[in-house]
Amino acid sequence: MIDLASELSGLPEARGDAPWPGHEYAKGWGVFGLPLSSGHVLALRAFPESSFGPYRTVWHRTPDGRWSIHVDGPRPDTACPRYFGPACEHTGPARIRLTWTGPASLRVTMDAPSPDWSLTARSTPVLALMNAVGSVLPLATRRSGALARSRELMARALGLGSVRMTGVMPSGHTGTLMPARMYYVADSRAVLDGTDLGRPVRLHRNPRIGEVPLPARGVLAVGQAAWRIRDPAA
Repeated sequence: MIDLASELSGLPEARGDAPWPGHEYAKGWGVFGLPLSSGHVLALRAFPESSFGPYRTVWHRTPDGRWSIHVDGPRPDTACPRYFGPACEHTGPARIRLTWTGPASLRVTMDAPSPDWSLTARSTPVLALMNAVGSVLPLATRRSGALARSRELMARALGLGSVRMTGVMPSGHTGTLMPARMYYVADSRAVLDGTDLGRPVRLHRNPRIGEVPLPARGVLAVGQAAWRIRDPAA
């Protein structure tokens, strides 16, 4: 039994420095992406630590491909819309509440729009082995192109499809994902403004925000990400 609730519910909030010079970063956890049987896609970011301070975001893609990102934080332009906003139809502030209902079960609610999203994460022997290794690898190994490609191959073997650990965001920032641990989303139910969005599915093609692929199946990740600063003066 994994106990994510005890570990993730009490992470300290901080404004910190990126692990590499010339970068900005965010550290925490979230649902990297969750495709649903209705064609909708949901995602969650809970970053108590970043270059700009703590924030949470809920991402939503409609079946016809329209993205929105809702931000609970000081400013939308210092959260996920900073990197993914150009690919969205809507970005804006929201109040996001995260409630752990079990050791690996989470409920996500928001004011407007008003999703009520519950999910449960699980591990497997393969994930447990990968997580044990990933948790102790130095961050410097994340900058190696060869090791990044090997992680992408492992992600494909886990059923996540053609995800990329480094690439160019819709904003033009070059970013690097550094998941230390990953867990499958084993079950989920989401209702948005009274409409049931369906159950988790595994897609043959990765959903994309701009040109950035998200996982082809639901996965919760713990770790951090860093983006090269485009304009030091700004």
